Amino acid sequence: MMLPRGEPLLLPVYAPFIWGTLALAFLISMAINIMAPTMSAWMPDLVLVSAMFWAMHQPRYVGVSVAFTLGLFNDVQQSALLGQHAFIYSLAAYFAIQLQRRLAYFSSSQQAIQLLPMLAGLSALQWLIRWLSDGFVPTWPMFIAPIAEVCLWPLLDWVLLAPQRRPPDQDDHRPL
Repeated sequence: MMLPRGEPLLLPVYAPFIWGTLALAFLISMAINIMAPTMSAWMPDLVLVSAMFWAMHQPRYVGVSVAFTLGLFNDVQQSALLGQHAFIYSLAAYFAIQLQRRLAYFSSSQQAIQLLPMLAGLSALQWLIRWLSDGFVPTWPMFIAPIAEVCLWPLLDWVLLAPQRRPPDQDDHRPL
């Protein structure tokens, strides 16, 4: 796979960094749901976006099974229907892995635009599952969440890939 023109080679990612960012996203999501449950309806799902990001960039470490497990944790934490978030997260990871080669050629803002229909579809599927299970009707603030997730994507790309963009140790005998 050729890199886009002007893009530097990224350094290898450390697995503890991936797990740490996923744990941090889960803790932030949990804090938002505990402190402001009414605000969580329109807030972006940080765990979903983080799992999608790492599934797209590092499918060896974060795949469908990891996303499914994160979804189960989120189901338990939110007292939701068991498997609701797990199903959505595993679908998101699957689609991210399928689209990784195509999206690698775009900038992060272009990636976000291309991910908008997928995130909106996943949110609609989640609303459908909630409607069928407990009669929940989505309110208008819930339509903001996929747009907020898309707006969060370039920031997440910049923050999570920053350790890989650091300059390598300079060595006069190494050509790269």
